[in-house]
Amino acid sequence: MSALDTAMYVLHLVFGGVWTGSVVFVTFGVLPTAQDGTANAEPLRAIVERLRWVSRASALVLLASGGHMAGTLYTVERLTGQPRGHLVLTMVALWFVLAGLVEVGSSKLADGFGRKKVRQPAREVRPFFLAASVVAALLLVVGGVLASGFVSVESLL
Repeated sequence: MSALDTAMYVLHLVFGGVWTGSVVFVTFGVLPTAQDGTANAEPLRAIVERLRWVSRASALVLLASGGHMAGTLYTVERLTGQPRGHLVLTMVALWFVLAGLVEVGSSKLADGFGRKKVRQPAREVRPFFLAASVVAALLLVVGGVLASGFVSVESLL
């Protein structure tokens, strides 16, 4: 494995972990605080803006690093015709879903916090962030299966 390949794996894992961890933290750490009104809108808005920055940066890094890994490890036939390729494509789809959920949820939160509202926006976006946390967990599971070296999904059963 080349130094570039190693760097791509490291970047992919670090940014994937930071992104998914950030989403889960906002879901289970920040939103409950906003829902019970114990935090003001201004610091919460800063947290949401940071989440948006992390989400967008992570999406770009994961696209670049994942694209490099897929380009060096897979052909179109392997991606579309083998179980490991299907897992890679599943991961790509889940990343798009995660990015969309975070973008919509954080935009709604930022708008509400900008109006100095806290409880109502937090309640309204909770489903988006709960879904994003489930998607984040699924991504980590799929990534773990891919990293474990299983040749096929059938070997898991």
